[in-house]
Amino acid sequence: MLIRTRKRWEIPEREATPESVFLNRRQIMAGGASLAAAAALAACDQSPPAIAQDDEGRMVLTAERNEAYTIERAITPEALNTTYNNFYEYGSHKSIARAASAELMPRPWAITIDGMVDNPTTIDVDDLINKMGLEERLYRHRCVEAWSMTVPWIGFPLAKLVEMASPKSEVKFVRFETFGDAEMASGIRTQPWYPWPYVEGVTITEAMNELPLIVVGAYGKVVANSMGAPIRLHLPWKFGFKSIKSIVRVTFTDERPVSFWETLQPSEYGFWANVNPEVPHPRWSQATERVIDTDERIPTRLFNGYAPEVVDLYADLAGLGDLLYR
Repeated sequence: MLIRTRKRWEIPEREATPESVFLNRRQIMAGGASLAAAAALAACDQSPPAIAQDDEGRMVLTAERNEAYTIERAITPEALNTTYNNFYEYGSHKSIARAASAELMPRPWAITIDGMVDNPTTIDVDDLINKMGLEERLYRHRCVEAWSMTVPWIGFPLAKLVEMASPKSEVKFVRFETFGDAEMASGIRTQPWYPWPYVEGVTITEAMNELPLIVVGAYGKVVANSMGAPIRLHLPWKFGFKSIKSIVRVTFTDERPVSFWETLQPSEYGFWANVNPEVPHPRWSQATERVIDTDERIPTRLFNGYAPEVVDLYADLAGLGDLLYR
């Protein structure tokens, strides 16, 4: 099934580098494996993988910017974006970066694609990257807590993964699941009352829209642990809790998934979570948002400014009213 909305616009392995150069030591080990794969592909006269290293030995991603997805806001500084995060697997506060850097092992990492598909598979994240190719997109990110940022994400369209899986005609939803390994996440160990693993979902028509991006990098590098390494989702027109991190499973189904936050508090965090300034959260207004690097208060935009790309997705669901924004 392919549904598109109308647009607005017509190498040999190197020696390990000291730990301080990288996001964490485990990513260094992963980099070596990726470079070995690069050499093998080069010998076969194939395109090299997107993951490489620069002259300083840092893990970088090669991806051209897709100029169709640029925005008027300044990019949020990387140092702030990687240290101001919601990632409950590492704690119910914003300062989870240290724990995520120390505990999360982003490689090796496998993603299972299953459910009602013709091509079920389990694939290594770097093999998936090599298969899909990458691009950079500048996207707004709007948290349900009424703060916002702007991120230069690197990834590939979710629609490409859907096409690779080849879902059955009966499929209505795509369910995403985060790792649930308590040994790799102190927040799971210390907060056992949460409904782990973290689960999210979208409709198949939303998944095939042009905007959803499977993210594997940001700021020209592999995505930071604190931001959901090694592979996450970004849905720029929805509140941030829909953009699930550290994905291990993508399931195609005819049953609507019940998400992590919907399980905890359905009156506040529903399935749709579309941004609308006129629909308040039960405990605060959504009419404005705080830009995290400037503390400026700016007006919230319908669908976070992406209405032309997504409004048609909901033409037949108008009867749901405010539920579309919860």
